[in-house]
Amino acid sequence: MDRRQQIIQGAKIELARREFFFYCQLKAPDFYKDDRTFLVELCNGLQEFMESDEEVCVVNIPPRHGKSRTAGNLVEWCLGRDNSLKIMTGSYNETLSTMFSKNVRNSIQAEKADENKPVYSDVFPGVKIKRGDGAMNLWSLEKGYNNYLATSPTGTATGFGCDLMLIDDLIKSALEANNATVLENHWTWFTDTMLSRLEEGGKIIIIMTRWHSQDLAGRVLEWCQEKKKKYRHISMKALQDKETHEMLCSEILSYTSYQDKISAMGTDIASANYDQEPIDLKGQLYTSFKTYDDVPRDQTGKPLFSFIRSYTDTADEGSDFLCSIIYGVYNREAYVLDVIYTQEAMEVTEELVAKALYEYQVGKARIESNNGGRGFARSVERILKEKCRSNRTKIKWFHQSENKIARILSNSTWVMNHIYYPKNWKDRWPEYYNAMIKYQREGKNAHDDAPDATTGIAENTNRSGGVTVG
Repeated sequence: MDRRQQIIQGAKIELARREFFFYCQLKAPDFYKDDRTFLVELCNGLQEFMESDEEVCVVNIPPRHGKSRTAGNLVEWCLGRDNSLKIMTGSYNETLSTMFSKNVRNSIQAEKADENKPVYSDVFPGVKIKRGDGAMNLWSLEKGYNNYLATSPTGTATGFGCDLMLIDDLIKSALEANNATVLENHWTWFTDTMLSRLEEGGKIIIIMTRWHSQDLAGRVLEWCQEKKKKYRHISMKALQDKETHEMLCSEILSYTSYQDKISAMGTDIASANYDQEPIDLKGQLYTSFKTYDDVPRDQTGKPLFSFIRSYTDTADEGSDFLCSIIYGVYNREAYVLDVIYTQEAMEVTEELVAKALYEYQVGKARIESNNGGRGFARSVERILKEKCRSNRTKIKWFHQSENKIARILSNSTWVMNHIYYPKNWKDRWPEYYNAMIKYQREGKNAHDDAPDATTGIAENTNRSGGVTVG
């Protein structure tokens, strides 16, 4: 190598030490090209996250676009800059977690065989695996102690604390993505096992393809928002523009190949894998909801409602939900005021519904009489008279004979266009909110109580004369 080449290589090594993208490029220049802007953005985003006060970073990019490769490089680069760092990685199973760990360890241990090809020790001299402490899943650096642990939902993390937790692709198939037990087990593993290992001020990176709204990435994003944690979300779709057929990287995945994959695996699975659209949200019935900051009022501040009504769908079976919605009507638009959505026993829900009807001064309450609804309605009426000493609300029970799914589907557009929810309805009624936004058009639904009761609002508001209950 001549002097000029030495200077160029030295500059590249110094740049790799400072900037994560250039470290990746030094290792694999044929993959981490300057014109692959998505990789530049990914690497820069991860470096910015590591150098910020953000606590969580969720990365969603398509398969074969360098997710795991970049994750491994990040572990190496972080350990090179701080060899006291403790890192824990979690993968789908023990085989994958071991492979990930082995690749990182081997990269750090690589010996120079070609003066023209830089190795890890060129970038981070003096950083070495501790002799006698280099097991595939748990190893240390010289001057360090237990710097790295690889685990999985079936593995162990006992006795290990970490400064950086990196979880890489826990779901490998649509079958798993649609399995509520698997998704819940992933969340339990994360909260009960992994989080307890995170040191104060530690960081979490989750890298995965989006499969389901309740996969680990989805749950963690909700958790960050709920707990007001500082977080970063890096999300990239394979298909950038449907009209021009622009791809995220046509060298890695061309539009023709993308179309072939969609036709082979189905649009819902392909959209989850390549466009970060969860399977359960791809086929959702309700795609938008209207909200309000305040109900319509006159100049004195009095609500302008023509009527205040309620619609109740009682629980048909033990696992079903009772859904009772109180709403006001103005100009044939329905404004939801309160929602009772619960699996509590009837002796509890009867009191809850009666109390709500009284508090909101509901004029007429419509209750489905199917499967015990008539008895429920009579109990609510009795509680209003005996405990609330009120006869303001007219209770009307009725038998619903029309097909439930057909009713829900045919009224869905009206629900989206003419029912208004409080701006904070997600926080006020989280279970009802989730039941509405995740309801599937194709009928793959465990419960339909929320859409059923909401459909009742649409049907009654649309009747001749504005609103009726009889």
